[in-house]
Amino acid sequence: MRQVHIIGVPLDLGGNRRGVDMGPSALRIAGLGERIGGLGCIVVDKGDLPAPIPETQTLRDERKKYIRDIAKVCQKLYQTALMSLDEGAMPLVLGGDHSLAAGSVAAAAEWARKTRELPIGLLWIDAHGDMNTPATSLSGNVHGMPLAALLGPEPSELARIGGVTPKALPAHTVIIGVRNLDEREKIAVRDSHVHVFTMKDIDRQGIASIVEQAVHLAGQGTAGIHVSFDMDVCDPAIAPGVGTPVKGGLNYREAHMVMEIVADSGLLTSLDMVEVNPTLDMQNTTAQLGTELVLSALGMEIL
Repeated sequence: MRQVHIIGVPLDLGGNRRGVDMGPSALRIAGLGERIGGLGCIVVDKGDLPAPIPETQTLRDERKKYIRDIAKVCQKLYQTALMSLDEGAMPLVLGGDHSLAAGSVAAAAEWARKTRELPIGLLWIDAHGDMNTPATSLSGNVHGMPLAALLGPEPSELARIGGVTPKALPAHTVIIGVRNLDEREKIAVRDSHVHVFTMKDIDRQGIASIVEQAVHLAGQGTAGIHVSFDMDVCDPAIAPGVGTPVKGGLNYREAHMVMEIVADSGLLTSLDMVEVNPTLDMQNTTAQLGTELVLSALGMEIL
């Protein structure tokens, strides 16, 4: 029986709009733990990691806002998720803003290196590239920087979590669903040599073909695949409760197809479900969808 450890990370320092600190609670209210248990998994809810709120912290650096505080939370997440992996469980990390992935992916990468002597594959499912650095970011919001830190040296406070850099290799990193990049970030994404499937690619080729390619790229020659799923990859029509909505995202069936193909691969090691913002939601719709997507990733059968 598969063990799943739920780890809440109410991190609300990485973006402009408040409210994602309530995301873990919204997902639990949607019945996440009970429904995972219904799949036959052994579920342990580790509770929420402590995370400060902006009102109690000092901004310090406009180029990377609250970076020290974010790094402390990510370091704790790294330790907690790595402990779960070492115990044979799958960490399911509930966000909170996407900067938390600097900790969760670092844990998956360390586990892969230590136990399999292989890299980790990474599926970054997001409307945005999250590859800005303090030098390129127009806002200084750190939730736009975690993938840059996982692939390279900046921001250094996140990149050095776990002591090994980089955490992910471009050859095994795939971005799916991207549709909103600023001009400087477009250059960074191209120069990184990660694999990118935009919404235009999905429209042309179909979601099944895209995800099958992505799983192959992330899974071949790796210890498994970490999936980092930002709810803003979905169209706002089905996921209104996100801080940075962008029209033209994945529809309901496309989002589920992503997770179903991941489940079919048998390669899922760990999963982030991030950027659920209940203050912008309608009747917990987005958290309910996030819960359903987690179930699909864990192999819930239609028949």
